[in-house]
Amino acid sequence: MLIRDKVIQHYPNAKTGTEVTEKYLSLLEKEYQTDLGRMLFATSVCSDDVNVSTDFRRVLSRPFTMGGLGGLPYAGFTGMVAFSHHIPDGGDAFVFYGPHIGITDEGELGRMRRIGQKRLTNSCGALMLALERFQITQEADLYTPQNVYYDTQQYQLEQSLMPYKHDIIYSENPKKSITEFTYKVIDSQLKKIIAMSVNEFSCERIFLLGGIVINTSEEYNDYVDVRNFEVIYTKESLDEFNPISILNSKAFRDL
Repeated sequence: MLIRDKVIQHYPNAKTGTEVTEKYLSLLEKEYQTDLGRMLFATSVCSDDVNVSTDFRRVLSRPFTMGGLGGLPYAGFTGMVAFSHHIPDGGDAFVFYGPHIGITDEGELGRMRRIGQKRLTNSCGALMLALERFQITQEADLYTPQNVYYDTQQYQLEQSLMPYKHDIIYSENPKKSITEFTYKVIDSQLKKIIAMSVNEFSCERIFLLGGIVINTSEEYNDYVDVRNFEVIYTKESLDEFNPISILNSKAFRDL
């Protein structure tokens, strides 16, 4: 069975990073007349070195990094304001975000074979660590995230997922489930930060592309399961913060 088939068993709508890059950036150029040379690219993905999983970096230069462990937007309000001030004149903002999960050559989720290694390791390591801690059931050893200066990102990641702990550990596939809930957290946090800082953007449009990155072994393509593709018009009435879905547009359906 091909690696694509194994990925699709878990994520039926997943496409390779190259396919996602070509499809979505092409749509922005054709339907929104976006000048990619004037588009500033930001990411809120995990800081894991494996996450060069799309080709956006080959097309859009100078990425602004907002994410850290697990992909949460740790750069926060200050980081988003800084990003908003860096958009080229007459350009657009583009943010790619989401968690990642590994898959082995045999189709097991939550682990992968990394470049130059024969052994399998966790992916996302921070999420698998959080899951292991959440799965402690002995009352005397029940885990509570500890906020310490030398591990603040892991603390914030686990604290953000605590409301979903029960659903995660009792799901059919906890490794997949914790990744799904992390996407939900990233999507929510990122949009709240954008809503807080939207007046700082000199550009008229912010494009958001969210999904789950699926990491494979080095000889294969990584995949992205897109969950969200939206545009925010920064100069429209802000009484209601309402990103507009591009996934539901006729142009997208006709791709």
